[in-house]
Amino acid sequence: MKLAPHLHRLGSDVVASYLIDTPDGITLIDAGLPGHWQDLQRELRSLGKSADDIRGLVLTHGDSDHIGFAERLRSEHGVPVFVHAADAARARTGDKPKTPAGPMRPLATLGFLTYSLRKNGMRPRYLAEVTEVADGDVLDLPGSPVIVGMPGHSPGSVAIHVPLAEAVFVGDALTTRHVLTGRTGPQPAPFTDDPAQALASLDRIAGLDASWVLPGHGAPWNASPAEIAAAVRNG
Repeated sequence: MKLAPHLHRLGSDVVASYLIDTPDGITLIDAGLPGHWQDLQRELRSLGKSADDIRGLVLTHGDSDHIGFAERLRSEHGVPVFVHAADAARARTGDKPKTPAGPMRPLATLGFLTYSLRKNGMRPRYLAEVTEVADGDVLDLPGSPVIVGMPGHSPGSVAIHVPLAEAVFVGDALTTRHVLTGRTGPQPAPFTDDPAQALASLDRIAGLDASWVLPGHGAPWNASPAEIAAAVRNG
C-alpha cells in the first residue's frame, strides 16, 4: 500500500513492515511475519520491480514478528540484513528475556494470534547472517537510512530515519495499536524489556524532521515525531 512518494507499507495494522522505493533501488524496513513474503511480492509487482531491486533490509530490532521473511530474502536473493549489534544475537537465535505481557483483552489477543498463525508467525526463521550497525550510522542504501538508537523495547532497538521519505520507522519503540488490548493511539508497546528506558528513548526521535512515524504495529502516524513522542508520554 502506497502511503506517500517513495513510501509503501506491507502487512496491516496488526503487523507491518515498509518499503522505500527510489530510482537507485529499494530499501526494506523490517520483514514482518514469514507469510508477508506474498505481500512483498504483490507490492513489488505493482511497482514493476522484483526482489532483485532490493538493496538491503534494515531491522528495527530482532524480534520474531519483525524478521519474518528476512532470511529467505537474504539466502535466496543475497540481500544483506542490517541490525543493531545489541540485537544481532536475538535476530539469529530468538533468545530474549521473558517480559510481562501487561493488560490483555481476549478478543484482541486472539485476533493477534490468529493473524500470526495465518502469516506463519509461529514458525519463525532466524537469520544465519546479519550485518551489524550502530547508533548514528548512515547506511549506503537507497534513501540513505540513518540509524537512531532507541534501547528499551530491546537493547538494540532503533529508529530508522529516511529523510527522502520524510519518515521515521520506530518498530516497537512505540505502538499505535496495542496487539493484546486492541487499544489504538500512540502508547508504549507490550513485551518491552525496559519500559522506563523505552520512554526515555523517545527523546531520540523528538527532534527529527519527518512527517511520518511508522510503527511495527498500528496505523501510520502522519504528524511529527515530537507530537507522537509527547502523545505516548501523555497517554
